[in-house]
Amino acid sequence: MLHGLWMNRLVMQFLSSHLERAGYVPHILSYRSMQGTLSEHRRRLAECVAGLAEPRVHLVGHSMGGVIALDFLRQVDGDALLGPRIGRTLLLGSPVVDCGAARDFGESAGGRMMLGESVTVWREAFPFRIPAGREVGAIAGTQQLGLAQLFVNIPGDNDGVVSVEETRLPGLADHLVMPVSHSGMLFSGEVADQCASFLRDGRFVR
Repeated sequence: MLHGLWMNRLVMQFLSSHLERAGYVPHILSYRSMQGTLSEHRRRLAECVAGLAEPRVHLVGHSMGGVIALDFLRQVDGDALLGPRIGRTLLLGSPVVDCGAARDFGESAGGRMMLGESVTVWREAFPFRIPAGREVGAIAGTQQLGLAQLFVNIPGDNDGVVSVEETRLPGLADHLVMPVSHSGMLFSGEVADQCASFLRDGRFVR
């Protein structure tokens, strides 16, 4: 499990506890979201997965954490040891088609300072393509709550930070839109239930 920008492992605890009750063994990877390149984050995730005893590992990433998970996924297929161990990947409010908020915010001096080295992540990430045979699901929110709206314009339905269209990556196994905000989805029991459903069955419940 990977948190998003400006966050830490604590924000993933609610979802982690829910998934544990559903029978999973959660591991939360904490990383310095404002420091390091996408490749550095990817290497840290690879080291974390390699150190786990479980034979099958699912990836769950919120926002920027999902971007890192998807970047890792497209690199891991060539790894004979890690590749076969990776199961399903779940993206929560992750801008994997584009990230207009980060791109526009990063154009100002204040924005670059607040984003830190994560600016390079958004420059390196796109375009994404889901590797053949990989099951990736995404949940997007439509409750427009978030400080990002004070600094940038987010078109269309959005969760206050990421637009729904920015989460619709071609090749997704399933995509679900829910009435939650960008951060609020991490504290929603309904979202947690849907996460457990996708990790179990490869699809959301409707």
